[in-house]
Amino acid sequence: MSSNAVHISNLDTPAASSGLPWWKALITGAAGAAAVNLLIFAIAKLADASLTVVNGPDEHPITLGGVIGSSVIPLVIGTGAALLLSLWKPVFLRIAQYVGGGLALLSVAGPLSSDADGGTVAALSLMHLTLGLAVVTTLELHRRHRLP
Repeated sequence: MSSNAVHISNLDTPAASSGLPWWKALITGAAGAAAVNLLIFAIAKLADASLTVVNGPDEHPITLGGVIGSSVIPLVIGTGAALLLSLWKPVFLRIAQYVGGGLALLSVAGPLSSDADGGTVAALSLMHLTLGLAVVTTLELHRRHRLP
């Protein structure tokens, strides 16, 4: 009897090149977070949300530049630190995914407790969640690159 089965030993292990190098993952994550948050911003504008947060006597308008900066800067700093730490211990990629996602969930408390209209609260909450998802996804894109 002969067997027609073909044995390929690498089917059970992911390819080392299935993920992105750190710099490509970081650019992809930052661009993705900014794009999605700009889309949320545009939808909120079209829905006539005030896009202004009142903090005591001060009013803080949410601007296009503010959305881009708030999407890119925290992601680059946080995931950049995690990527640097992962050079020492790769487990920091997974730890940072949990911490980044958890912090984004916790940060939603800010918009939810703000003195703003419902559309603004919804938009800001979605933007915070988008950033958390972008952190987790960005680190996963690189983590897959690091797998043996």
